[in-house]
Amino acid sequence: MAAKACSVLITGANRGLGLEMVKQMVESPWPVRQLLACCRDLDGLRAEGLRDLAKKHPNVITVIRLGEYSLCSIILFLHTLVGSLVGKAGLNLLVNNTGVLTYGTMQTTSTQKMQAAFNTNIMGPMDVTKEFLPYLQAAATASGKPGMSCSKPAVVSISSTVGSIATIKEMYSFFPIASAGLNMLTLCATEEFRKDEILFAVLHPGWVRTDMGGEGGAIDAPESVEGLLCMMDSLTEKQTGAFLDHEGKVMPW
Repeated sequence: MAAKACSVLITGANRGLGLEMVKQMVESPWPVRQLLACCRDLDGLRAEGLRDLAKKHPNVITVIRLGEYSLCSIILFLHTLVGSLVGKAGLNLLVNNTGVLTYGTMQTTSTQKMQAAFNTNIMGPMDVTKEFLPYLQAAATASGKPGMSCSKPAVVSISSTVGSIATIKEMYSFFPIASAGLNMLTLCATEEFRKDEILFAVLHPGWVRTDMGGEGGAIDAPESVEGLLCMMDSLTEKQTGAFLDHEGKVMPW
């Protein structure tokens, strides 16, 4: 990743696309200066790769336990750790990467399963963005530059084509209401924080061979993430509120 984003926070950073983002961001020729990698279980097997990367890059990566999305847990670590790490320069890039897919239909999907999907896909990104707003605003002020980009504050949410209402005839069996809600949340935030020059965008990583995408995916995580990071580097005020895939193609809402 180019030297645009100095400080980055990634949720769901322990596996799949999140872990690959951490790897590429710190091992590129122009690594980020400060990377806050969040995951729910720091001690489990699924976080082993992230722990190894943190040991390899101790001056860059800070691993943060972010449990089931709740405002209380966010505030707890926010005021004790994150502020001291990013300082007056603020937070340049917030990547909402944690998400779940719900397979089923209205008849087969339980209220509990739907609530869990909403908590992860919508309430989580909303709470995280709200709590980090002062640090995003600080990055806008510290940059001293007009316009929008990842060198100023940007909030990028990793969504999916299943969240597109236009594709519902093909995707309804995923019951993707929460994914569509994340897209709408991004559009609402785009307008609300336009005056703060905070860029918002939704990116579709493609059909990736990960735990979520399955073995039948079209591309591997390194290829997807390379494209996603290139897209993040290229974002300007012209793309705020955009829904793009990892190759820059405009996705239908």
